[in-house]
Amino acid sequence: MAQDKTGKANPWGNDRLPPDAHRDTLAVREGLPPSQWGENSEGLFLTSSFVHPSAEVAARRFANEEEAFVYSRFSNPTVSMMEKRLAALEGTQACIGTSSGMSAVMLTMMGLLKAGDHVVCSRSVFGSTIKLIQGEFGKFGVQSTFVSQTDVDEWKRALQPNTKLLFAETPSNPLTEVCDMAALADIARGAGAWFAVDNCFCTPALQRPVEFGADLVIHSGTKYLDGQGRVLAGAVCGSSELVEERFVPVMRSAGMSLSPFNAWVVLKGLETLGIRMQAQSERALQLAQWLEEQPQVQRVYHPGLESHPQHALAMRQQSGCGGAVVSFIVKGEGADAARANAFATIDATRICSITANLGDTKTTITHPASTSHGRLTEVQRQAAGITQGMIRVAVGLEDLQDLKADLARGLARI
Repeated sequence: MAQDKTGKANPWGNDRLPPDAHRDTLAVREGLPPSQWGENSEGLFLTSSFVHPSAEVAARRFANEEEAFVYSRFSNPTVSMMEKRLAALEGTQACIGTSSGMSAVMLTMMGLLKAGDHVVCSRSVFGSTIKLIQGEFGKFGVQSTFVSQTDVDEWKRALQPNTKLLFAETPSNPLTEVCDMAALADIARGAGAWFAVDNCFCTPALQRPVEFGADLVIHSGTKYLDGQGRVLAGAVCGSSELVEERFVPVMRSAGMSLSPFNAWVVLKGLETLGIRMQAQSERALQLAQWLEEQPQVQRVYHPGLESHPQHALAMRQQSGCGGAVVSFIVKGEGADAARANAFATIDATRICSITANLGDTKTTITHPASTSHGRLTEVQRQAAGITQGMIRVAVGLEDLQDLKADLARGLARI
């Protein structure tokens, strides 16, 4: 019988995998043992419930006295396979899948916080995360302070006696700002708080936050984990104690469940995550270097650029070329002109998909100030550095020269 990372017997483990298997091997092989049919591709269990041999056994299973799959709102073999594989890649003991990336953030907040607790969060996180923490949880008495992603001292000053959670997204969306995870983990430990990192942009293929002290790793599986823009999914990775005691009870009651089909799609996407992230990141860095040379471009943001303010930190925390997202600001006299130039650049592209999603093998392009961060106030956007002239490109797997020509076509309109 296999064991989990705590040494506890794990009846759902893959006995055949050696304990020192490389991450690339885990991405392809980790999961549950095959069924009696011996399938090589993991099975898709499209069932809402599971049959028990007797009423007595059913009672034990519903009381958590016997481990078994009970109801797909909180336990399903396909979802469990995805959870085990992602946990192995992130280097955590456990993982719980959710219906979307935002439901993963919501599950984290619901599992850890109560009225009167305080959250310190980067103001550079995804716009919906800001709205969720400040707006929705604020209605229920959870206090929050938003700070600079990169100013460690500002994080320290924001601490309060009731601070329970530090939350960061690194690199951030869309400026690709990088926080010092080890420093923030030390601050959280000193305050008796948890430290959670949204690892959407890098994924465990490029960065593992637990290696720098993070307690929790949040994912929007909709992005690079799937990798082809097919499904919505999310996940929270952490210790077995946090997942089982804090998040599973909330999942059983609240039901922000990951569907087995979507879990299966992400499970298969994880098999190619490493090679996709490497290839897309290499293209993104070269595109960013090319954009820096264009006269219509005011500034380019990508952690792999030496001009990036946190370049050295990013290279210490990440493997690879800095991720597949590039943001840049086009020139324009005033906000209205900059917005018009950004729109003209985007509208002229023929290859890039105009959509706010990212992580696809197809390159996507968007105007963050009016899409992903459009629900924020202008003051909030300015505080986060998101200007009207900013364009975000999530680089896919198209030919690099074609992508350059596509953006050049747009820039020529300025």
